[in-house]
Amino acid sequence: MQTVTSADGTRIAYDRLGSGHPLVLVGGALCDRESLRPLADVLASDFDVVTYDRRGRGDSGDITPYAVEREVDDIAALVTALGGTAAIYGHSSGAGLAAIAASTGLPFTHVLLHEPPYGPDDVDPSDDGEQVLERIREGQNQEAVELFLMMTGLPKQAALEYAPTVADRAPTLAYDFAVMEHGHAGTGTPVELLRTIKPETLVLAGTASAPFMVDAAHRIVTILPAAELVELAGQSHVVPPELLAPVLTDFVSRR
Repeated sequence: MQTVTSADGTRIAYDRLGSGHPLVLVGGALCDRESLRPLADVLASDFDVVTYDRRGRGDSGDITPYAVEREVDDIAALVTALGGTAAIYGHSSGAGLAAIAASTGLPFTHVLLHEPPYGPDDVDPSDDGEQVLERIREGQNQEAVELFLMMTGLPKQAALEYAPTVADRAPTLAYDFAVMEHGHAGTGTPVELLRTIKPETLVLAGTASAPFMVDAAHRIVTILPAAELVELAGQSHVVPPELLAPVLTDFVSRR
C-alpha cells in the first residue's frame, strides 16, 4: 500500500502495479481498492495501474464536509503520483466520478466509462436513494446497504447476504448519490458536463445489464465530443477481468 495526500489533507491509500501507460481505476458504490484488484492484476501486463480507496473507505481518510470536488482532488493527486498524465477507467458511479474529473481538464490521455448509472432524463435525480439516505441518517447502515443493493437489481436474498460485509461503508453511499447528481440541469444526464470532456472516450455497456444502464451508454456516447461505444455481448454490470481488460487495452493502445 502507498499513500498520497489530497489537496485538503486527506490521505488516500492506493496500490500500484505493472508497467506501461499510467491508468487509474475508479470503483463504484461500496467498493474499495481490492474490488478492482482482479482487473488491475490482468491490466498490469500493459499498464502502470493504480487502484485506490476512495475517501471514507478502506485505508483512506475522510475530511468533512464531503464535496464531489474533493474526490476530484484525490484523483488529481494520484495522477501526479503517476507522473502527471494517465488514462482513467471508472465503473458504475466510479464512471460518473471519472467523467466529472475529466470535465475539469485533468490531464487524462483516455477516458473509459463503464456503465455510469445515469437515470432517464424524465426522472428527477434528486429523488434517487432518499430512503437509503434516511436509513444512513438513522444509523441503520446494514438496512441502507440492503435497500441500495435491491434498488440496483440484486435479488433480495443476495442483498441480505452481502450487506453485512460492506455495512461499514454505508455512509459513503451518500457520496455516490452526490456524484451521480453532480452537474445536472433538471435531467438524469449531465449533458453540459459531458460535452466538456475532450480526451478520446470509450463507453462500455453489457447487453445483459439493466436496460436503463444500456440506454444511458447509448445516450451519452452521442453527447461526448469524441466517444466510441462498445457493447459487451451477454455481460451484465460486473464483467470478468479476463474479458474486460483486452477491450480497455485495445482502446488505449490504438489511440
